[in-house]
Amino acid sequence: MRTLTFWTMGSLGGALWVAVIVVTTIAVPSGLILIRNARELNVLLLGENEARYLGVDAERLKRTIVICTALCVGAAISVSGVIGFVGLVVPHLVRLTLGPDHRLLIPASALLGAALLVVADTAARTIVAPAEMPVGILTSLIGGPFFLWLLIKQYAGRFSL
Repeated sequence: MRTLTFWTMGSLGGALWVAVIVVTTIAVPSGLILIRNARELNVLLLGENEARYLGVDAERLKRTIVICTALCVGAAISVSGVIGFVGLVVPHLVRLTLGPDHRLLIPASALLGAALLVVADTAARTIVAPAEMPVGILTSLIGGPFFLWLLIKQYAGRFSL
């Protein structure tokens, strides 16, 4: 029951080397396919019709991206549980700093996400030592206010009371 509780809150405490190897064999090839399609994703930012005119098969690209992303996310969640905001906050932060170029955005998001998770896990283990706080709680404390700030920033000009 304790393991299930920690998994639902997001924890790296139950990770074994066998699981890391399995996740790596799924996530690395999928991530490399995502990086390989970065230029086509940049073209897709123009719109599906424009991308089609420029020779990008938008339907194939979307299907490939969804499958590879689902494989990466599924593999990571199977080991670490729901560490919710890391995968949502980091790409937004990277996009705000580096811009929308997927050639930089995808690898930088992966590296910054991994770094944020290591820092959050270390903090979660030291804040309440010798007990262990699920890292998902700490990432939610980071991600919740960040998303509120993004929503307020995005919709501030659209709705005036």
